Amino acid sequence: MEKKRVDVITLGCSKNLVDSELLIKQFQAGGFAVEHDSPDPRGEIVIINTCGFIGDAKEESIDTILNFANARKKGRIKKLYVMGCLSERYFDQLGSEIPEVDHFYGKFNWKDLIKDLGLEYRADLRNERSLTTPAHYAYLKISEGCNRTCSYCAIPIITGKHKSRTIDSLVDEAQRLADKGVKELQVIAQDLSYYGLDIYKKKSLAPLIDALSKIDGIEWIRLHYAYPAGFPMDVLDLMASNPKVCNYLDMALQHISDSMLKAMRRNVSKTETIELVNQIREKVPEIHLRTTMITGHPGETDEDFMELTEFVKNTRFERLGVFPYSHEEDTYAWKTYQDNVPDDIKQERANIIMEMQNEISREINEKKLDTTIKVIIDREEGDYYVGRSEFDSPEVDPEVLAKSTKPLKIGEFYNVQITGAEDYDLIGEVNN
Repeated sequence: MEKKRVDVITLGCSKNLVDSELLIKQFQAGGFAVEHDSPDPRGEIVIINTCGFIGDAKEESIDTILNFANARKKGRIKKLYVMGCLSERYFDQLGSEIPEVDHFYGKFNWKDLIKDLGLEYRADLRNERSLTTPAHYAYLKISEGCNRTCSYCAIPIITGKHKSRTIDSLVDEAQRLADKGVKELQVIAQDLSYYGLDIYKKKSLAPLIDALSKIDGIEWIRLHYAYPAGFPMDVLDLMASNPKVCNYLDMALQHISDSMLKAMRRNVSKTETIELVNQIREKVPEIHLRTTMITGHPGETDEDFMELTEFVKNTRFERLGVFPYSHEEDTYAWKTYQDNVPDDIKQERANIIMEMQNEISREINEKKLDTTIKVIIDREEGDYYVGRSEFDSPEVDPEVLAKSTKPLKIGEFYNVQITGAEDYDLIGEVNN
């Protein structure tokens, strides 16, 4: 007898991806055949896990829902369910405006979806996931929510207060992943810096990472989404001394002028930010810092923007992205400020910073010419094997394009001599 097929579509960030993987595991345990992000969804049931963070992400989620709602009207699929951040944020509106969806669920009640499809939630599988990533790496979500009150951010509205998972639970999940062949953990949270304060009454990111590093089979641990105010400095000591902890930190700074940092409610000053970056680089000289900036926040003047460009130019971040400001409902900025920077100016400022970053990135890459770096191979593509160094996270960072005279194994580590450098990617040859 053919299994019922479920198609799961995941939009948004890697935290959403983890939720989809947990859901998929439950369906598979219940006897369903599951496809993830299929280019041709044709199951009886389609589940869309949405993002509701900023304007572009919301638009993508709405467009995806409408496309499948149309497919349901035409009889190409039988059932359509929507979950995740968008439906958590706009539950009532979506239900009335898109009646073709059989049911909407929020971000945290997806267990109800399992029951509504005739399955019992398997508590024994709560730390089990069906990976949608390549088998050698996985995301490990260590907390939900956020206690910060940044002016522009809707995440606390959607996810609520910060809620850490216990170290024991996370070690158990990571051990299960390692047993299945995972070698690289992307540790993720909306705010890594706050981890442990709610349940252990003290910052506990370093003890968690230390415990994860003791798991056999895990070779790389990479940290995503730290907050500068109150950053746990003991993590840097661990990074400097433990070879399993990648010399990499993803920490969104968003701006540098004091007027903007105050307007954004970042609880950190320009001087404190610069001191923190200097301390990080002093403690971990090989570190590659990833950060993001926002252009066009309400009140951003030409002088504020020039201050930001000078900071980016002088600091020379190894990895950097820019978001034009999005005026999000119910945020502090929405209630307090006029969205007074025109959209074309927001985008122009973002483009200027990214053009500057292109040059910085190329110059940093050129310094790696003729060096040999450790690379994990993600896939084979054309004439190259495509991999990443410890300084590169999947999807968002540069890659290493390596040639080899012998076949390489996906998910294995190799030493690659760098022979070419582009704006972002590196080119090299495997030392066979």
